[in-house]
Amino acid sequence: MTVPVAGSPRPAWMTHLVRTLADTPAERFSRFLPPDEGGRQSAVLMLFGPSPFGGEDVLLTERHHGMRSHAGQVSFPGGSLDPDDEGPVSAALREAREEVGLDPSGVDVVAELPALYLPPSDFVVTPVLAWWSDPHDIDTVSDLEVARVVRAPLVELTDPARRFTVTHPSGFVGPAFDVDGLLVWGFTANLLATVLQLAGLEQDWDRDQRRPLPERFTREWRRPNPEESAT
Repeated sequence: MTVPVAGSPRPAWMTHLVRTLADTPAERFSRFLPPDEGGRQSAVLMLFGPSPFGGEDVLLTERHHGMRSHAGQVSFPGGSLDPDDEGPVSAALREAREEVGLDPSGVDVVAELPALYLPPSDFVVTPVLAWWSDPHDIDTVSDLEVARVVRAPLVELTDPARRFTVTHPSGFVGPAFDVDGLLVWGFTANLLATVLQLAGLEQDWDRDQRRPLPERFTREWRRPNPEESAT
């Protein structure tokens, strides 16, 4: 049975998260911080909202499997800042509109998280935390870029049975989620795991359960650090 979601207020955990962010150093999210010389500015949208099945969910996209880089990987909507963007918030909302047809007018931007650095791609990524109280229908706008749009329920993302650690041939070890048939790992999983923990939503899970990444995610590996793999 579904529950009404129209006009749903922000949940208490998001209020707690915003308070916690004020005292959380950027190093909590990643050991890679933007260098003094800067980098390629970009932003991603972490959009949470009421789930039609109860509780909350977060918007994720699966990249098209035919893309030359990071094919089939799961990410938040986002991309590089354009010259006309006023900043990370503007870029994140624009990218979400272009990728999944999101109407920015229905989005309440809650906070900007610390900018993080992805060394192999030289991207400086600013995560934008947002809430939409009255979600509308969204779907892939361009099949050449986005293969699938998923509103992943937090009840699944916080389920210990769906959490594990993945290993990459480079030696990278990081958190991962199994949600709606998708493997979430790399930058996206690490960011999501940290936010869930800071929000007080994380449940105890078996960190000793390790799984190697499927070969389809390691074919393009060329560098020793794949943390940028989900953007």
